[in-house]
Amino acid sequence: MSGDGPAWADLFVQVYSRNDNQEPFLVPAVAEPLIVWIMSGQAIVEERDLQGEWLASHVGVDDFFLTRSPTPYEMRWRSTGADPFQVMHLYLSVPLFERVACEVLGRVAPPVLRDISGGKDEQLSHLLALIRQELTAGGKGSHLFIQGLAQSLAVHLIRTYASGETSDDRHNALPGFKLRRAVAHLEEHLAEPFSLAHLAEAVGMSAFHFSRLFKKATGLSPSRHLIRQRIAKAQQLLQETDLSIIEIGTSVGYSSPSHFAQVFRRETGLPPSHYRRG
Repeated sequence: MSGDGPAWADLFVQVYSRNDNQEPFLVPAVAEPLIVWIMSGQAIVEERDLQGEWLASHVGVDDFFLTRSPTPYEMRWRSTGADPFQVMHLYLSVPLFERVACEVLGRVAPPVLRDISGGKDEQLSHLLALIRQELTAGGKGSHLFIQGLAQSLAVHLIRTYASGETSDDRHNALPGFKLRRAVAHLEEHLAEPFSLAHLAEAVGMSAFHFSRLFKKATGLSPSRHLIRQRIAKAQQLLQETDLSIIEIGTSVGYSSPSHFAQVFRRETGLPPSHYRRG
């Protein structure tokens, strides 16, 4: 479930029902502030810088994470409650954030927001609950109300979580909507040969500029990211279907079973047959 259309120009919102146990995945560095809000369930969520030490947060309903990290990082979690673990991801548009920062703080350069992991904020939860309500309105959400909520959210973040520092130039960061479009394009074409030119064209950028900013955002080249996506899909199919290993390899772009097994083992530490049994 996600917000779309003109009413959601300043917000990108997605609701996810998460697996009970999530293997480590990359949270990319994008230009927009990101809020992750816990809607249901409880979990131990761990975060770390790339190759760093894991730091754990015990979270439940209404807890939240806030980041506008200039570098990608890793996250994983383990559900600890009986209720399904559901979260809402919300990206606040950079133009709105910068405009509100200028009005609230009286300066052009937007502030750095403090990173929050497993925080509690009653006013923030109230705003997010209203946004969720509009998201589930079945096309009946109010344009003006959503705009007002986005502005209120920006004001609250800046008043409450601005660090006092000014941010670096974010114009060299990949906008979140372009990153999401690129990742979706890769997922839709998992079984096809990788083409940087086609991928860059899908997001409306030159291949060189896109490749540089994609790697800055994710820590991986687009082709390396595709391998990660292929193996993640293969893991899902191995666990959730009775397809043969050869069929699974072919469905994620590996016509050679031996090549698929080699890449899978390199990425996961196990051959596909052992991963399925485990």
